[in-house]
Amino acid sequence: MCSGRVDLEFVLRAFSNGQDGVLIGGCRLNECNYETHGNYDALANTYICKKILERIGLNPARLSIEFMSGGEGKRLAEVIDGFTARIKELGPLGEAEGLEKSVIRRALDSARKLIPYLRLVEREKLRAPVRSEEAYRAFFAGDEVNRLFDELVGDNLAISRIVSLLGERPSSTREIAERLGLSASEVARHVSSSSRQGLVRYDTDANCYTLALAPA
Repeated sequence: MCSGRVDLEFVLRAFSNGQDGVLIGGCRLNECNYETHGNYDALANTYICKKILERIGLNPARLSIEFMSGGEGKRLAEVIDGFTARIKELGPLGEAEGLEKSVIRRALDSARKLIPYLRLVEREKLRAPVRSEEAYRAFFAGDEVNRLFDELVGDNLAISRIVSLLGERPSSTREIAERLGLSASEVARHVSSSSRQGLVRYDTDANCYTLALAPA
């Protein structure tokens, strides 16, 4: 299967199911058998997914992509051994990050709900201008892309996580901040936006936020 078909859904689902690391293998860049050069799509998705992992508190080093030809069996073995050693050093998913499994699963599920939107953002805003490994690395490490990602994806991801959390139980600003690793000001901004969208409301009797009631 072409590495370009390794969708964000596959990677996030693997982590959501408890995998400690994900390694994507693709053919060498600029040596793709297809005109679409899907391995560049896989490279872009890897950078985007690393940004998502970082923003929900997981070590982005748990995800890696490597490019090699079908005849490089020895290198394949070395890559797998090296990646396995790295993941063992990091430890079980969430342990080194200090996150409970339920928190990780909720955050990843929230990210998965945004995948259709993420595909659109990638196509419209997060395409590197030149197809080369160096260009992609520089593009996704750039301040402008980080700003765009926070603006277009980061806020939506935070709101999705807040809505998911409130789906379990009503919570105060402090509780939301503590459970999601956000600042109180970030929570206030996101719940304000969510309130305008009709997603959450403030329960004045209980002094906490809860999901907005669905219209009758």
